[in-house]
Amino acid sequence: MAGALPESPRKARRGGRESRQPPGRTGPPDTIRPVSAAGPALAPRRATVPVRIGTQTVGGGAPVVVQSMTNTDTADAAGTAKQCIELAQAGSEMVRITVNVEEAARAVPEIKRRMLDAGCAAPLIGDFHYNGHVLLGRFPETAAALDKYRINPGNVGFGARRDEQFATIVRIAAEHGKPVRIGVNGGSLDQALVMAKMEENTRHDRGRSADEIVEECMVISALDSTAKALHHGLTENQIVISCKVSRPAGLIAVYRELAAKTRQPLHLGLTEAGMGMKGIVWSSAALAVLLGEGIGDTIRISLTPRPGGDRREEVYAACELLQALGLRSFAPAITACPGCGRTTSTTFQELAERIQDYVRERMPEWKVRYPGVEELRLAVMGCVVNGPGESKAAHIGISLPGTGEAPHCPVFVDGQPFAKLRGTYDELAEQFQKLVEDYVAVKWGAADAATAPAPLAPVGH
Repeated sequence: MAGALPESPRKARRGGRESRQPPGRTGPPDTIRPVSAAGPALAPRRATVPVRIGTQTVGGGAPVVVQSMTNTDTADAAGTAKQCIELAQAGSEMVRITVNVEEAARAVPEIKRRMLDAGCAAPLIGDFHYNGHVLLGRFPETAAALDKYRINPGNVGFGARRDEQFATIVRIAAEHGKPVRIGVNGGSLDQALVMAKMEENTRHDRGRSADEIVEECMVISALDSTAKALHHGLTENQIVISCKVSRPAGLIAVYRELAAKTRQPLHLGLTEAGMGMKGIVWSSAALAVLLGEGIGDTIRISLTPRPGGDRREEVYAACELLQALGLRSFAPAITACPGCGRTTSTTFQELAERIQDYVRERMPEWKVRYPGVEELRLAVMGCVVNGPGESKAAHIGISLPGTGEAPHCPVFVDGQPFAKLRGTYDELAEQFQKLVEDYVAVKWGAADAATAPAPLAPVGH
């Protein structure tokens, strides 16, 4: 099928024609084609219904939306609003907060006001477990201030009260014209459903693993809850679904099944990705596969921050993932070589980090003043091997000297030699930052033409 992903090796072994080599041949099989002839790298986006959430649209062909969640005490309205604004400035297009107790519920309208007063229009999502029906009913101003409610069908209620309390939240959402996310988690499933499926598996000797049964129950819970939400007054255009687990392979399996059975937009993410590198790798391993198959309308990478760490790291990771796949552009891409024995100095590493921090610091203003600046490509390279080539491929690139090389730094602008910089690390950083700032103003500053600097001209070498 045009635009479909190539068959996986495993699938090809099961049912496809096997490519065989002629006797004595050790090269690649005849069926291997160059990448350019293999069709699109990503499958077409799956068709879903659009859901409007505040200023954002999720699904319906809209770009994949990045979201995040605060880790402040929601009752601290000032602190929570501050983190919401920081996350939004980092690239989070929707922000979720915990609403777990009355003090948190009371703080929501003030949090929303503080965000709007700061010019932050990112939709604010309330995360409810156990007592959402009570809090939303008791605090109508909170129900009105939030842009979406997250409901967990596994803990919205228990026994005979489950359906009643779920229906209460749905009716409140319908009355306020708010969308919901039906967010199923593997760790908080309806245990009655899981036990029934386990017993069925044993009774019929189906030989299914516990993980497979849990995954089936998650899809059942999500689809049943969607049907109930529609019955109690919501429309298709007000429901997003998620089914989160902690294992990448499990997440892929669940979402493939879910995508085949619903038109609702899907929120992707592991429940608990973990800390640092592990969290980023596990999340990327799962989400890249699904996004590559056209599955997923909004994502969150749930990183565990170090004590006192920067919550924005999960936003940066999500944005980088979408940008790496070519699905979105959020910020200039900075290429830097990994270093080797030719780069015994740390100057290029320090400069790359400083430029990355500089770009992140400038992006909130740049995005407003210079539409399109997200397409900027920079390169900070460490020696002569790949430095000039990568620098020429970027809008602006600098190639620092490797061990034993001449102590100057060629700079390339739009693929052409532009200047040779010399000086201390601080002097190099300041010179390169000024080149970047001037280039941005010239290339993307049509609206500021009166105050933009003159076009860049090469300086003396």
